[in-house]
Amino acid sequence: MDIPSEKDARGIFEARYLAFLETITHLRPSLHRYCSRMTGSVLDGEDIVQDALFQAYRKLDTFDDDRPLAPWLFRIAHNRCIDFLRRREVRVEAETDAMTPDFVKPVDPPGPALGRAVEQLVLTLPPKERACVLLKDVFDYTLEEIAELVDSTVGGVKAALNRGRSKLAALPEPPKSPRETNPELSHLLHLYVERFNRRDWDGLRDLISADARLRVADKFEGRLDESPYFGNYDRWSVPWQLAVGEVDGEPAIIILGRTPSGWIPKSAVRLEVVDQQIVRVLDLLHCSWILSAASSVVIADSPEYYA
Repeated sequence: MDIPSEKDARGIFEARYLAFLETITHLRPSLHRYCSRMTGSVLDGEDIVQDALFQAYRKLDTFDDDRPLAPWLFRIAHNRCIDFLRRREVRVEAETDAMTPDFVKPVDPPGPALGRAVEQLVLTLPPKERACVLLKDVFDYTLEEIAELVDSTVGGVKAALNRGRSKLAALPEPPKSPRETNPELSHLLHLYVERFNRRDWDGLRDLISADARLRVADKFEGRLDESPYFGNYDRWSVPWQLAVGEVDGEPAIIILGRTPSGWIPKSAVRLEVVDQQIVRVLDLLHCSWILSAASSVVIADSPEYYA
């Protein structure tokens, strides 16, 4: 068997990398949509997509070129979602639900026409049923493709679809319960926004832990103090402002851009806080699809931004 030369191996990887970039350019919004519906959060969804794409890039040299890239990327993203749900202890709920009988009276499938309603209601399902309903009724994957993505059999996928669809058919759309407001977090968010809008970078650093992490989606991953983060915003020629708000009920910072008709939401920033210190910043400025995927975006106490 011929062993590829170093030059040939480099060429193979470069071809795979170009195909990888082309695929994620078109697939990225769909990956985010899937991860968001699996986790119940458009912010968590994008965080998971970032992790999945990084993991995929690291494994790219082992990818089989005879297979399509999209299902492979979906499977990596799916596995990251399951890991996330387990860490969030949703697994306990899933195991409790799994103790119910496998047989459920069949009903007509809801099908893709239900669109966003299905995407919101699937959050009531255990992870496997949630994944199967999303992949079939929203993303229109075949049973065989779904079985490979969720590491199951066609029979297992059919059973999960039947259970999930039956539960959805019997379930009224749940009212969204407001999340409890954390006064300390709210105060810190307002301080962060006020100082950021004044370009008070030294004042901002007082709110941030010395070893805080930064992720600017698709641009930077590492320690915040080793990044040009604040300088980039300072030099940004496009008019911008930050505002405290909520994305799907989750406290967040909204990035606003100015248009001829006024300030409009463009993207979001999530702060992770421990002991009143910011320990991680997730900036989604370059992910234009984030807010359009959310069910609700609220700007708190700032009606003038819509003027």
